[in-house]
Amino acid sequence: MTQPGPVALWIAGARPRTLPAAVAPVLAGTGAAAFAHAVDWPKALLALGVSLSLQIGVNYANDYSDGVRGTDDDRVGPLRLVGSGLVPAGRVKAAALAFLALGAALGFVLAATTSWWLLLVGAAAILAAWTYTGGPVPYGYRALGEVSVFVFFGIVAVLGTAYVQVEEITVPAVAAAVGVGSLACAILVANNLRDIPTDTVSGKRTLAVLVGDRGTRRFFSLLVLLAVVALAVAAASTLWALLGLLFLPLAVRARQTVARGAEGPALIPVLRDVGLAELVYAAGLALGLAIGA
Repeated sequence: MTQPGPVALWIAGARPRTLPAAVAPVLAGTGAAAFAHAVDWPKALLALGVSLSLQIGVNYANDYSDGVRGTDDDRVGPLRLVGSGLVPAGRVKAAALAFLALGAALGFVLAATTSWWLLLVGAAAILAAWTYTGGPVPYGYRALGEVSVFVFFGIVAVLGTAYVQVEEITVPAVAAAVGVGSLACAILVANNLRDIPTDTVSGKRTLAVLVGDRGTRRFFSLLVLLAVVALAVAAASTLWALLGLLFLPLAVRARQTVARGAEGPALIPVLRDVGLAELVYAAGLALGLAIGA
């Protein structure tokens, strides 16, 4: 098999299929700002920069930490830079820290132009990004990964994007945060479902390992349902919010694959479908909130 070139390696290590999880909350949060007639495009773009930087940073950080622990030695799925031995661990760690630092710098600008207490939120997000699989007590190895994703790539990212523009918390923003967070969480659930065999062997105690194959598949379906419920709540503000239901074909296809008992590589398309579903969900909801303003 032909070895990827240097650029292709780093792009693969950034895990492009996870990036919709960084774009979606900014779309949804900006939609909530539009509903409040308070869109601030420079701040929205800064929020997008923060979200993308932290997502790429956490991807490289996970690659580094899992690689040096040996968790990725037999992993099924996308290429891992350290686990494959193609990139030295130190270089991957440096890339992770560089993207986290970029996210911190952009977040500093947002805090300086909005409210300084946001620095505390940003610091918590960066700490969570690094300690997910890094540090002496990584919480991703203790069944807390889904909680972190829901909080930081749902609640914090959506409400943060809306707040820096509106400077208040609104019902549509909260509904959007819950819905986007649920789908971001579903991506991780599908990933951890795929990795149950290898994580069990390596001692990585994810939520999927703890609740088992059947429980994880049920949890995946529950998260998709929660995203629909969140749209219903947003629709109380404007029925146009139901444009977010455009995500259902992708989400239903992913859910059917999971429910049929797909395993290993057969679950990789689910990650793609849920990532796209989250992006469509956020775009449809944002458009609906903007129209209904």
